[in-house]
Amino acid sequence: MADALSGDDAEPFEQPPAPAEQPRPAFAPPPAAGRLCVPVRPSAGGWATRLFRTPVGGRTAVAFTDPARLRAVLGADQPWILLSEPALRALAEPLGVHELRIDPAFTAPAPTAVPTPAATRTPVAAPRPLTALAG
Repeated sequence: MADALSGDDAEPFEQPPAPAEQPRPAFAPPPAAGRLCVPVRPSAGGWATRLFRTPVGGRTAVAFTDPARLRAVLGADQPWILLSEPALRALAEPLGVHELRIDPAFTAPAPTAVPTPAATRTPVAAPRPLTALAG
């Protein structure tokens, strides 16, 4: 990386390969994403990061590696901002959100309450006094 500051660690994909005598880890984390397109929503203070739910109900932050992917999943009207991964994590972690999904393939629509139309409601019979049933 030509513009790295003195003392900066190289990005994981720019590090030299480990010598053969060192065992390689079973799982290597993916390289850090650069600038991410983060969905936002309007709030009283300007814009707020949108947080989502995982299929099992956990809260997660979501980001996309390019605007086209964001539009494909969330729609063309979804506003977004550019943030780095550490910046997004710094915004989400104080809210108790420790998971970040990058380039999710789809999102489920928000649940909506469906009111029962008045025409399909079954009328309830008026209560009868107990004395009328005794005779």
